[in-house]
Order: sequence, then C-alpha cells, then structure tokens
Amino acid sequence: MERGWVKIATYTNELRGEMFKIALEQNGIAAVLLNKQDSSMKFGRIELFVQESEAKVARTIIQEETDHIDED
Repeated sequence: MERGWVKIATYTNELRGEMFKIALEQNGIAAVLLNKQDSSMKFGRIELFVQESEAKVARTIIQEETDHIDED
C-alpha cells in the first residue's frame, strides 16, 4: 500500500468489506479494499484502508454503521 494509507479494519466477508467501503465513500472518504483471500477456498482476509488523515472519522463511521446493522 502506498504511503499515507492506514488499515482501519479487517474482514473475512467480502460483502461486508464492500458495504463499509461504500459507506465511507458516501461520506466523502476515499477507501481501498485489499483482498488477501485465497481465490478458490475463500479463506484469508480483506483489509480496508483510508488516508491516515481521515482514519479517525472513518473508524467512527464504521462503528456507527456496525451499530446500526447490529440493531436490525
């Protein structure tokens, strides 16, 4: 990953990672998913990165989205 990007979350479910990436982008935060899963067995992890300067806000957004999902 290029300089200035930090990992803020790790997922095992690709759909969940995409969902949070979209939530960040809808809030004006650039986000990148790095898929480190094995392509045939689907084990491994998916890492979510944002710019270091936006990491704190991004974590807050993810937490709010997680709380909302867990309420349903």
